[in-house]
Amino acid sequence: MSPLPSTIPALVRTRVRAAVRRPARLTPEETAGRALTLRLVSLLLQYPDTELTAARTELTTVVGSLPATSGAEHLARFTDWFAAQDPEVLERHYVEMFDLRRKSSLYLTYYLHGDTRRRGMALLTLNQRYKAAGWDTDGGELPDHLPVVLEFAALAGPGGGEAPLRQHRRGLELIHRALTDSASPYRHVLAALLTLLPPPTEADRAEVARLVAEGPPNEEVGLDPYGTYGDGEFAPPGTFVPPTAALPTRVPPAPTSLTEGPR
Repeated sequence: MSPLPSTIPALVRTRVRAAVRRPARLTPEETAGRALTLRLVSLLLQYPDTELTAARTELTTVVGSLPATSGAEHLARFTDWFAAQDPEVLERHYVEMFDLRRKSSLYLTYYLHGDTRRRGMALLTLNQRYKAAGWDTDGGELPDHLPVVLEFAALAGPGGGEAPLRQHRRGLELIHRALTDSASPYRHVLAALLTLLPPPTEADRAEVARLVAEGPPNEEVGLDPYGTYGDGEFAPPGTFVPPTAALPTRVPPAPTSLTEGPR
């Protein structure tokens, strides 16, 4: 598409671009297929516990029945790997990718707000969005955990349901890039998700590059609960950091006789 003429006022050009990027109206069948893909991505990004690994054959069958799209191809590549691995290998790989690396953490508001007070407000706003839609999470995860966000998108549908995914598009791009750099098969799951979102803008690409180079926003006040992780890094959101051992308490020596005591 050729660039818009420079003679068009900036506000008009911006609104035209927004209209061009707005997704077309979907048929009921397309909406249902989209919801199924979102649910599959949500499931595949959860910790591979016994229940999930026991369902690998069923998941592979469902993915294989999806219409032929680039997203379905990515999911098929992942489930082929997922089904062939030993459960212990899957568990270790998941922890390494998502719990020990902050550039591929699944907590989306971290990429937008970092370790700042604004993140707390973003989590509250997201939780209020869920409640306004009549959806109450079980409280087992923070509301910005990607599988939770995906489940809400599948339930609420395109538009408002997928708004948090569009809002955190840059974070999703960063996760995908980090997984790709690590050659993790989970990169295919993120790639499948990104096919459902509007293409990234130049501003999106520039911000992802900045995040790769500098990391999310940081704030010195109020970070003690996160502790330090590795070589001076702050622990990824959601990672358990044992509290620092307290210094031993100095107890004064007991008196040597009944008559001796504090003066």
